[in-house]
Amino acid sequence: MFSKLCTRGLTTRVSCLAQKAQPKDQANVASLAVYEREQKYGAHNYHPLPVALTKGEGCFVWDVEGKRYFDYLSAYSAVNQGHCHPKIIKALTDQASKLALTSRAFYSDVLGEYEEYVTKLFGYEKVLPMNTGVEGGETACKLARKWGYLKKNIPKNQAKILFARNNFWGRTLSAVSASNDPSSYEGFGPFMPGFELIEYNNLIALAEALKDPNVCAFMVEPIQGEAGVVVPDEGYLRKVRELCSQHNVLWIADEVQTGLARTGKMLAVDYEEVQPDILILGKALSGGLYPVSAVLANDDVMLCIKPGEHGSTYGGNPLGSRVAIAALEVLQEEKLAENAFKMGELLRGELRKLPSDVVSVVRGKGLLNAIVINQKYDAWEVCLKLKDNGLLAKPTHGDIIRFAPPLVLNESQILESIDIIKKTILSM
Repeated sequence: MFSKLCTRGLTTRVSCLAQKAQPKDQANVASLAVYEREQKYGAHNYHPLPVALTKGEGCFVWDVEGKRYFDYLSAYSAVNQGHCHPKIIKALTDQASKLALTSRAFYSDVLGEYEEYVTKLFGYEKVLPMNTGVEGGETACKLARKWGYLKKNIPKNQAKILFARNNFWGRTLSAVSASNDPSSYEGFGPFMPGFELIEYNNLIALAEALKDPNVCAFMVEPIQGEAGVVVPDEGYLRKVRELCSQHNVLWIADEVQTGLARTGKMLAVDYEEVQPDILILGKALSGGLYPVSAVLANDDVMLCIKPGEHGSTYGGNPLGSRVAIAALEVLQEEKLAENAFKMGELLRGELRKLPSDVVSVVRGKGLLNAIVINQKYDAWEVCLKLKDNGLLAKPTHGDIIRFAPPLVLNESQILESIDIIKKTILSM
């Protein structure tokens, strides 16, 4: 009853929490102070789980009362390398003490080093550095449109970009213009023109849409994360590559969440050994310590944009560049893709043993996974019970719970966390 009351809104939720903590119960006092201050002074654009965190290390976080939790969200896959990784922190602090920001009005001695490192690592000729994942998506769309006009000779202002239904790549006006989720777009129109939706994992729909000569690009997540970790059929990405090449259309892979070892490969597209024309990276590109994103492409695409046509004050700054190099080195040195693959197999194998009348579906790759909760149960309530038992996760789309811990989890830790999940599910 408590959780259902608290889902009605942030004000009601904080009030519920206050009522739940009796005067004799001092354990929640510090947390309640955190909730109430955010509710009073902050915009009400999030619905957080009732836990107030103050510390993180590896796969664990601690609340202000000192309770330890397994982090099974990883800041939506931004902390693949684990919380507060010492190598990335050292890179951050060392560079911050020397030079943090120049803007792109000048050269810095770090940006070129980072650009060479990231392009060679992923096999592209150029990178355009930005800050956040959604900026990466915006950049990719601009690149695709400019390429469409300059290289494909699409008539002025007629370029179209295709997106898969149920996509999610951010909250900007462009991102919500590409959404079919009313909670994302309702009340924010008018929307970006030239965006069209087709069904995800539907090659017939893609082939038909690509016949339009004004289509310049198809942007898709290799695995749809926010939609509930929806994995396409085997061969889908390979066929996407083939169809886009056939119709002279750019394939944009949004790997902001799926990339950087999360799915058990460095990139999710690596499972089918294909290369997108434009690759978007973000989140774990900084190990969760600083906003860093990147758009990679070859010269034919990237050099369509000229000086003054795109950029940002912070994009490619020395601090972010140094942090990104360290974050990428950690992924490789600690073989986190291999660990994600192994631990993901173990996690899904154990989750599939759960009662099907509570958990109806288990899906994912590597350590990007989700369970679908039978609709007679409340996924929010399940997450509250998981929290009480020492594990943090969040529902998405009502009945889905995403399980995406940091990739540094070892076998004993994942078995301990699986026990928490089993205990919680069986208690339902």
